[in-house]
Amino acid sequence: MLSSRNVAPGSAGEAWRPRVVCTLPTYNESGNILALAREILALGPNYEVLVIDDHSPDGTWKLVGEAALTEARLQLLHRTQDKGRGRSGRDGFARALEMGAEVVIEMDADFSHQPRYIPQLVAALGPEGSPLGLVLGSRAVSGGMDADRGWTRRAITRLANLYIRIVLGVRVHDCNSGFRCWRRSTLECIRAGEAFSPGPAIVQELLFKTARAKIGIGEVPIEFTNRLHGQSTLTLRTLMQGYTAVLRLRWMSLTGKL
Repeated sequence: MLSSRNVAPGSAGEAWRPRVVCTLPTYNESGNILALAREILALGPNYEVLVIDDHSPDGTWKLVGEAALTEARLQLLHRTQDKGRGRSGRDGFARALEMGAEVVIEMDADFSHQPRYIPQLVAALGPEGSPLGLVLGSRAVSGGMDADRGWTRRAITRLANLYIRIVLGVRVHDCNSGFRCWRRSTLECIRAGEAFSPGPAIVQELLFKTARAKIGIGEVPIEFTNRLHGQSTLTLRTLMQGYTAVLRLRWMSLTGKL
């Protein structure tokens, strides 16, 4: 099994100030997106925000587009075709690399992933030459927690992680974490801009590809909280499709198609 390591927050790269692009795939996040972007940009002048919006009916893309007119570090990628979490994530990675990002943060746009953890993820990643190429914001390592969730939801999360670890052979505690800090060279190595998963399974696809490439993966504890505004687009059907996609990834690996 391929393993990850737990990383103490802020344990490396304290003086490192890379160009960081935070990618935020959105769909109906008008109640959250501008406040979230402001918090990220306030982290420092080396931080930029890229919103990838799938033509949200609530006008999220309009709000971001207007705000971007007066904020150079905020950009919008407005998608009207081939929609889906995986497709928007794929296009977001490609655009972030085009923007010259040295580090790419991937996170949800509903405040369940809190911006205050971003500098810790970047510090744990460290400059080029450090042993890690990917750092996860993890609920499942010491110090991490899944707040505001009942025991049933927490149990499902634990079982899902166990399932993914067994099927894919990846020793990562929080396999479903969508709060991730990528080194540019890692995204280039695994060709993230060519990811094929149309939905949330892009999280497992790119994690598996990173582990298969023998790139170091670390985990930093975070507190995962419920969204502030709006409704989640994650459904039971989407979850089941994701678990099926994990089996497909393993099969592709065994048959030499990945």
